[in-house]
Amino acid sequence: MLPSLSALRVFEAAARHNSFSRAADELHVTHAAVSHQIRLLEDWFGRPLFLREKRSVRLVPDALALAQALSVSLARIEAEAHALRMQTTGELTVACIASIATRWLIPALPDFLTAHPDLNVRVLYAMGEQRFREADCDVLITLGEDKSETRECTRLFSRANRPVASPSYLARRGKPQTAREIAAADLLHDETPDRWLNWCRKAGLQPDGPLRGPVFQDFNLLATAVIAGHGIALCPTEVFRRELVSGDLVILSDVETLNDENYFLVTARPAGGGAVRFRDWFCGLTASLRESG
Repeated sequence: MLPSLSALRVFEAAARHNSFSRAADELHVTHAAVSHQIRLLEDWFGRPLFLREKRSVRLVPDALALAQALSVSLARIEAEAHALRMQTTGELTVACIASIATRWLIPALPDFLTAHPDLNVRVLYAMGEQRFREADCDVLITLGEDKSETRECTRLFSRANRPVASPSYLARRGKPQTAREIAAADLLHDETPDRWLNWCRKAGLQPDGPLRGPVFQDFNLLATAVIAGHGIALCPTEVFRRELVSGDLVILSDVETLNDENYFLVTARPAGGGAVRFRDWFCGLTASLRESG
């Protein structure tokens, strides 16, 4: 008798992550449950499937073909299940990272709902760099490309960060003219000062000491602070195109950081009808406003 589908799914997740712990997190089970299922599979195959190392596991070469076949098959099953659910309920689930949701998706969502009244859109919060299968959705908007052959990825924005500030802050403090003047201003930090330190190095500066300024744990808190005029922040200018076009924010320097990273819209391959309609609408929305700027 062949192994159960649940056991094979556990194997596929562990092989994809090279980690029992990450597989357990994705499948919402314990590490012990993953280990147990893998042991049962290894007993059935009569051989090890993973090489156990100190802090990780590694798929044995002979099991690679099985892992790849399972990835393709499970992705197809998931896509068909989502398509059938969408036909039955009209529900389209969109998982989106907060920075894109607040700046782009939520403000424009009523237009999509008006144009597609047969769809019931459910919006979920996605973690940065979250993968499509982990999000359990029809559409994922996230940081980083999913290069799996079972996914379709469309680039949305560059993550290239530049220093920006509000006109009210510049009117009050004066507009800095050089990189050194920017570094000496009221800096706003996203999680740590590391990004500003990296920007200083790219601008040819060596700060004499630690960079001061408030640190915000969440990027949307940082965005609120810079728009309110609290200081200068490093922000992805393509994501903030609306604020730049309206004049709520001003770019202060051409020096960029994180210019090799991008935001993507991800669907299954092939994508369901509702997901295709959403993708075409959202990509058209972002492209039109980017061109207008």
